[in-house]
Amino acid sequence: MIDLALVAGGGLAGAVARHLLGERIDARTRDTLAVNVLGSLALGVLLGAPVAASTSLALATGFCGAFTTFSTFAFETVRLAETGRPRAAAVNGATNLVGALLGIWLGTALGAALA
Repeated sequence: MIDLALVAGGGLAGAVARHLLGERIDARTRDTLAVNVLGSLALGVLLGAPVAASTSLALATGFCGAFTTFSTFAFETVRLAETGRPRAAAVNGATNLVGALLGIWLGTALGAALA
């Protein structure tokens, strides 16, 4: 039961942080890109650093899981293609994928360096 509370608390904080960041960034696809890259970086740090299982549940599973948004990224990419903007769709898709992968890579290295 404690594990569920940790994930739920982290998820609540992640969802609220995602909403607040989205309000600060005007363009729809840019706020999705920002949360996906920042969330991947944070997840990488958590994976690279030795953290307690409870911390991982709250922050990696809960916070990062709610903060990042794969479904919104997919929707926005498809919507760009459907509205006659295939180049923008391809750029959006590639930027999110590469940014998230670089975020994990950099975060993992940073987390390991902090350990």
